[in-house]
Amino acid sequence: MTTTALTSETPALAAARRQLGALGCRHAGRRAAALLAPVLVGALLLAGLARHWPAAGPALAVAGVAVLGLGLWRRRPLGALPPAAVARRLDRRFSALEDSAGLLLRPPENLSLLEQFQQQRVAGHLLQLIDSKEELLPVDFRRPGWTALVLLAAGAAAWAWPAARPGHALPAAVAVRFDAPPARPGAPAPARILETRLLVTPPAYTRRAAFAPVGASFGCPQGAQVRWVVRVSRPAAGGAPVLEIGGQRAAFRPVAGAVNTFAAEQLLTASALYRLRFAGSSSDDYAIDVQPDQAPAVRILAPKPYTLVPARGARPVVPVRALLRDDYGLSRAELVLTIARGQGEAVKFRELRRDLGGALGGQPAQATVGSALDLPRLGLAYGDEVYFYVSARDNAGHTARSDAYLVQWQDTARAAGASGLTGGPKVGPAYFRSQRQLIIDTQKLLAERPRLAPATFAARANELGADQQALRLRYGKFMGEELEQGLGETAGPLPAAAPAEPHAPTAEDEAPAAPAAAADDHAAPAPSGASASPTAETDALFQPYIHKHDDAETADFLEPAVKAKLRAVLDQMWAAELRLRTARPAAALPYEYGALRLLKQVQQQTRAFVKKAGFAPAPFPEAALRLTGELKGAAAPRLQARVAPPAAQPAVRGALAWLAAADAGHPARPADARLLEPAGAVLAQAALQRPGANLAALRALRRLLADVRAARPPCPACRRAMARALTDLLPPPAPAPADAPAPDRLARRYFQNLSR
Repeated sequence: MTTTALTSETPALAAARRQLGALGCRHAGRRAAALLAPVLVGALLLAGLARHWPAAGPALAVAGVAVLGLGLWRRRPLGALPPAAVARRLDRRFSALEDSAGLLLRPPENLSLLEQFQQQRVAGHLLQLIDSKEELLPVDFRRPGWTALVLLAAGAAAWAWPAARPGHALPAAVAVRFDAPPARPGAPAPARILETRLLVTPPAYTRRAAFAPVGASFGCPQGAQVRWVVRVSRPAAGGAPVLEIGGQRAAFRPVAGAVNTFAAEQLLTASALYRLRFAGSSSDDYAIDVQPDQAPAVRILAPKPYTLVPARGARPVVPVRALLRDDYGLSRAELVLTIARGQGEAVKFRELRRDLGGALGGQPAQATVGSALDLPRLGLAYGDEVYFYVSARDNAGHTARSDAYLVQWQDTARAAGASGLTGGPKVGPAYFRSQRQLIIDTQKLLAERPRLAPATFAARANELGADQQALRLRYGKFMGEELEQGLGETAGPLPAAAPAEPHAPTAEDEAPAAPAAAADDHAAPAPSGASASPTAETDALFQPYIHKHDDAETADFLEPAVKAKLRAVLDQMWAAELRLRTARPAAALPYEYGALRLLKQVQQQTRAFVKKAGFAPAPFPEAALRLTGELKGAAAPRLQARVAPPAAQPAVRGALAWLAAADAGHPARPADARLLEPAGAVLAQAALQRPGANLAALRALRRLLADVRAARPPCPACRRAMARALTDLLPPPAPAPADAPAPDRLARRYFQNLSR
């Protein structure tokens, strides 16, 4: 009996199977609610946004369709869970089911005795879990709930905020003056524009909110969208109002939901004049000043244009700071580095870029950016250089860059070599001092002798002697000397003045004369006898034409007299050097002066004077013009060009002819308006160039047109203002050739007497 009872389905087992199906359906419903709640609230938010920005309706509709499609795509796996899936989830969640919830789905007759007992046991545990009122398959509502709550708050705010109605979108109306014909007695009032409202929406790169100008003439950024909304008294037979701007016409469109209200929009890229026309009347001309976006300004604050980093010292790091400015906002900044490594033809260049946009998070109009140039990290070695500049870009896409700056790392080899050779900076020239400088330094040393120690005095005198030696060796090259032998042995009386040689040393300044010595030329005797060469006679023939480099006496082409004087110069320098080396500068001064005087004589004798060829202007009459106060021709020249207007201007000339006829008393007819309208176009173009001079005349022309169309007498003041402006537009007439006046009787007699 027990076995038969187990093989039949019990009520507890049937109830457990039904609960598995119910759990799957309930879990699917909760998952669908968690997903669809944010989607529905998001649709509410999109509807609220579309209520405020009708122009963005298409974009919001696309966004709504995308959100709805995403919800439907995510809804596909949200169907009811099959009982097998429910059983697996229950096994993972509840240990009391002992991983045997799947036995509830199998018929008892297909189970063994042990499996049947386990099936009955699991069914009882499942019913107990269901009776405990605990959610067996929960769904996490926290993230969808918070998302739906935020979207719900935003949607409620969008719907609670009052929607902008077309008739009241702008805060206040601007005053636009119209020249309308007066209404006839008994006739209905003509249609007219009651109010005009303006809304300027700056481009996105300016990050400025839309604003309403306070006047009909206004300024706006380049690329702004301007919306005109006009309300008329009643419809006119001519149709909707017309906007005339910059030589173009744009018709107003009716505004939905507003009676007798029209709107027009224009994207402005350049300054222009505009006016409104409706029912046969037109407004005055008003100016729109379009302000173009300026490129950013970049100025480097640190370092200097050229920075030399010392080779020894602290870590070579150079800070870079730059100041950036823009009229609307900065979007990007960059530091561009060009690294030059090597020397000569082996220089290699490498470019690096660093982003400096960390300080431009809020796109400010002014910011200070900076970076640090760590030379070792950049791969630089001693003697290398890095060039850098800072570039910036604003919100409109305009870019600008600074000048290129140079940072150089000092070369250690070059610095050590320079210090080892020179031993310190010298006040004199780079390689040697001139004879005049030696005299000045010797006199300075003698003046400072009382304040100097004996060792210091002797060291400075020895240094002057070394400079005198360098100068002596330099002048010795003119004599063909390469060694110092024989110098100073011929000191004696100076030779008489002799003509100098063209290749003389550099000129020296005048100095007091000093005793000097002369030099004698010693000629070596010619070889003779048994020691004579077999070719001696032939060598003697070529002797005058051979240039011997190994003989100081014949190693140059100087004349003997010049050579004697230059040799005396070297002797004087040798004597001065000897006394400077032995710390006797006072005794060396006479020899220094003697060498300077001889050098000056050689320089004066070798100077050639050539008469200058070319134009020789007449002497300036200074005595006749000086202190007379005559300023003729003293003004700076000015280059000024005047562009002449076209000679034929039929529109302007026709309007001037009509004004002349009106001044003569001819009555005005409505058909004459066609003659004045072309002149208005020319005057409007001139008003763009000179608004202050032509804008008032343009308004007078509009008023005159209104009087002509209404068959009223033209306004006299309007005619005068218009005539002056149109006359200024005409080119000046060419001067007519005037006949020479005939000479009178006295003049004829005078010329007759002259011809006798």
